[in-house]
Amino acid sequence: MEQKQLQPPSAAFIAASWSALLIGIIAFIIGLWNSNMQLNEKGYYFTVLMFGLFSSISVQKAVRDQLEDIPVTNLYYGIAWFSFILTIVLLTVGLWNAELEKSEKGFYAMSFVLSLFAAVAVQKNTRDVRASKTNEPL
Repeated sequence: MEQKQLQPPSAAFIAASWSALLIGIIAFIIGLWNSNMQLNEKGYYFTVLMFGLFSSISVQKAVRDQLEDIPVTNLYYGIAWFSFILTIVLLTVGLWNAELEKSEKGFYAMSFVLSLFAAVAVQKNTRDVRASKTNEPL
């Protein structure tokens, strides 16, 4: 049986992923910087963003490891998903109760989602590039 070798992602996709990640994070942070929120509110949203980035990468890694038959404990897998869902809930509850215009709430939600998606893409690209350099079969 012929084994397929993993092809690295294109430079354009890598650049687009990194660009989306940086745009999402920077837009979210600029929005916080320019907001009229108290410092503790800004800290809350910043922490949710950082927690969301970490948890989205953890979910992507755990799911991919399982697909590649790399052992992942049920505890880690469950915590990764719980953390990811919790970040969505925390942002939703925070924005729902925030005294912000609907357009501002939408801005934070969209920059947050863009950041999470891009973090997963960057992590996947990083892993794929490394795997292609070591010529690991699919």
